[in-house]
Amino acid sequence: MNLHGIGLIFTRGRGVDCFKRTLGQGWQKPAEIDVSYLKNKKSPVYQVALENIIDGTLPKKMRRSDKLSKMAVLAASDALKSSGIEGINKKGMGIIVASAFGAHVTTFDFLDDILDYGEANVSPTVFSNSVHNAAASYISSALDIQCPTLTVTHFYFSFHYALQLAKAWLNEKRCDYVLAGAVEQYGDVLGYVCNTKLKTAHDGRIKPFNFNPTYQIPGEGAVFFLLNKGDFNNAFCKVDDIRIGKSTEDIKTVDLNIIDTDGMLADESVYSGSLSPDIPVAAYSPLFGSMMIGSAFNCTAGALMLKNQEFYANPIRDNPHNIHLINETKRSNIELIHCIRYNCYGEKAAIHLRKK
Repeated sequence: MNLHGIGLIFTRGRGVDCFKRTLGQGWQKPAEIDVSYLKNKKSPVYQVALENIIDGTLPKKMRRSDKLSKMAVLAASDALKSSGIEGINKKGMGIIVASAFGAHVTTFDFLDDILDYGEANVSPTVFSNSVHNAAASYISSALDIQCPTLTVTHFYFSFHYALQLAKAWLNEKRCDYVLAGAVEQYGDVLGYVCNTKLKTAHDGRIKPFNFNPTYQIPGEGAVFFLLNKGDFNNAFCKVDDIRIGKSTEDIKTVDLNIIDTDGMLADESVYSGSLSPDIPVAAYSPLFGSMMIGSAFNCTAGALMLKNQEFYANPIRDNPHNIHLINETKRSNIELIHCIRYNCYGEKAAIHLRKK
């Protein structure tokens, strides 16, 4: 598959150019929010300030949507614009949205309204936004794309399965292009789970190369890729392969391993078995936070490196295990990047990105 357009929203802003600047600028301390269940009453969070990045082009039909759907629509819209393909929304499109938790914030709001006001008095708008396929439906409606639309859910590998499905649709010629992406929202319930079940990086620094103990900071955002098969003009890179499962073999000839270490596993030592001292390693979770869809952001970093032929320095370079890290941003000849993620059962998912 060829990657023609990228759109994203994250804590530092909106758009692939903003993400590229962030890769060059490096780590910044996240904001803190008040929480009642922690001793210090503060918790760091990589939140999206949606009010600062919505422009006047957002259709009126989106005004009642929740934050999750707004982030998805904006990122999907930017992916289409990033491609530079005229009339792309009329070219036989498919839409696939991946998420680990979906509209869980709106779902809990709906349940709270039932408890507060009774079943007969809850808001039908809140209910409709809590439906798992709501974000995908908003993308189709807001961007005027009439096409196959599907939502994929999985805790750790939802983005990987979305890419596999996109590849199948293109191979079967169901679509000429597929708009595939992932979206996740931070909420109080998710924050409570992360802060009570995992170690929180109270200094604001996710340490991707500690492996054990790990440190997390919840994040939120959305990433969408515009994919097709055949036409390679102006593409960022090629999504060469997506592999999932314990039998996934390591590729020994890659130019860079990007690992999804972000503290969402209590022990991330399993990643060390996939690394070679001869291949440099990067992890960019300190730029956007700990998310089940972090693979989508790391793949965006990989796509930018392949397009620009430039390595981006690791934002946090604590290195207790003496791993071969990228410590500076520099020009380089890059052909193949390997993006690696593990789940809590030791199963591996890998996305291979190749230079166009």
